Amino acid sequence: MYDEELYGMHLQELRRGTVVLACLIILKEPNYGYALLDQLERSGFAVDANTLYPLLRRLEKQGLLASDWNTDEARPRKFYRTSDDGHALADALTADWTDLNTAFRSLRGE
Repeated sequence: MYDEELYGMHLQELRRGTVVLACLIILKEPNYGYALLDQLERSGFAVDANTLYPLLRRLEKQGLLASDWNTDEARPRKFYRTSDDGHALADALTADWTDLNTAFRSLRGE
């Protein structure tokens, strides 16, 4: 049996990079933060809003996301979308993810 606290710490570390890739993939279609948070959770990525919004700002600053404000509704919303650089990175990371998954399966004898 393993220590739950230790497991949680390593699980968080494992998921940190996968959330970046998930956001880049999901935001190929423009979306705003709260809807993205909901879509991530429905897809199995448990992400806290206090983690997601700084991540979105960081990815935008890195040029991987672009954003626009939608002021057509009563409540303005910032919509994010994956930039061309973000698409290229998502494709490269997805290929690496596939290679890693193959390597892990090989290690497990599958």
